Amino acid sequence: MDIFHQKESKVRSYSNHFPVVFASAKGSWLKTDDGNKYLDFLSGAGALNYGHNNDVFKQALLAYIERDGLTHGLDLYSQAKADFLSALSKYILDPRALNYKVQFTGPTGTNAVEAAMKLARKVTGRTNIIAFTNGFHGCSAGALAATGNQHHRGGAGMDLSGITRMPYENYAGVDSLTLFETMLNDSSSGMDKPAAVLLEVVQGEGGLNAASNEWLQRLRKICTAHGVLMIVDDIQAGCGRTGTFFSFEPAGIEPDLVTLSKSIGGYGLPMAIVLLKPELDQWLPGEHNGTFRGNNHAFITATKALETYWADNTFEQHIHRRSEQVSHMLNQILVLYPNLFIQVKGRGLMQGIACKNGEIASAISDGCFKGGMIIETAGPDDEVVKFFCPLTITEDELAQGLDIFAGVVAGVSAKITKKAS
Repeated sequence: MDIFHQKESKVRSYSNHFPVVFASAKGSWLKTDDGNKYLDFLSGAGALNYGHNNDVFKQALLAYIERDGLTHGLDLYSQAKADFLSALSKYILDPRALNYKVQFTGPTGTNAVEAAMKLARKVTGRTNIIAFTNGFHGCSAGALAATGNQHHRGGAGMDLSGITRMPYENYAGVDSLTLFETMLNDSSSGMDKPAAVLLEVVQGEGGLNAASNEWLQRLRKICTAHGVLMIVDDIQAGCGRTGTFFSFEPAGIEPDLVTLSKSIGGYGLPMAIVLLKPELDQWLPGEHNGTFRGNNHAFITATKALETYWADNTFEQHIHRRSEQVSHMLNQILVLYPNLFIQVKGRGLMQGIACKNGEIASAISDGCFKGGMIIETAGPDDEVVKFFCPLTITEDELAQGLDIFAGVVAGVSAKITKKAS
């Protein structure tokens, strides 16, 4: 461990919570260098929806490397890219009647968000963008301006501008869309007409706040009526995490732009894209670029992910069953321990339970780690215990993780009760 403390920057975070050295991983499990195993309910913060070292992806990648397939190619044409674009159209876009062009950005989610915001401003000629309370969109300057979390914003070292913040659905009891529409119609509201609205359908880092279908549909209508583009940040909530490939599908809306990263690459390899309506594709060549906007290894595993898991609805049904398994346990826990918890939050396998404070959530996360499971917290005060297991997890593995959680909760509750008495 000494080498990390001597040489790695203090900016690291996850390793502070889980201070062991991991040596291997498979499926839903992580293994340390001394052989201890941990159930993974973190999944690379959503980058490992298909689990660790998925055999189908691994074999395809190894075969591609063995035949000296292109590794790096900027944005040159490659067979790996062509295969990914074909698979994306065949298995995802065409069945959903979505007509999007695909922009390959630098391989991080924040870069995809930057590209989407830049394009919205370029196309509309307007600079203001609406973002929502508790939203998280990345830590580069433009995306950070749209991010609500003060801890992350405090690291900017500069003023963050170009954003008007609006309340998310159910924030402090405010009817946010009536407020938004009224301000758009009022020439004295002081809000510059926005180029776009940027939102997460389920707010990952912000505490698993989930927008209702009705709220999303109304927001879509407002944006359309006023010529404001809608950008859905599906970086964490996409690729099946909420139960459907895109988080916005149940609402029946069609965003103007969609950002994807994390699990779009399938294997955990860096990859990010922006989906954009064809009429918005007004970029000049190279106007938004990046040296690593062509990760061909990720194209290989991304294609396999789409072919393997999204050719029919079998995988969605599996996610639905595992989601119900989580919901059932969390709702039981909510009733059993009113001294600890407030509500169950989220959707699909992007669920969590809000604790009465961050100390309780931290104690539960720490206890789960000691019991052989990695699980993180979210929310403005890290008060939400966040269940983020791989979507491929088995019923038995999920039950094992939920049992660890339930046992820790019982212990935390007993300690708090004893302390209070």
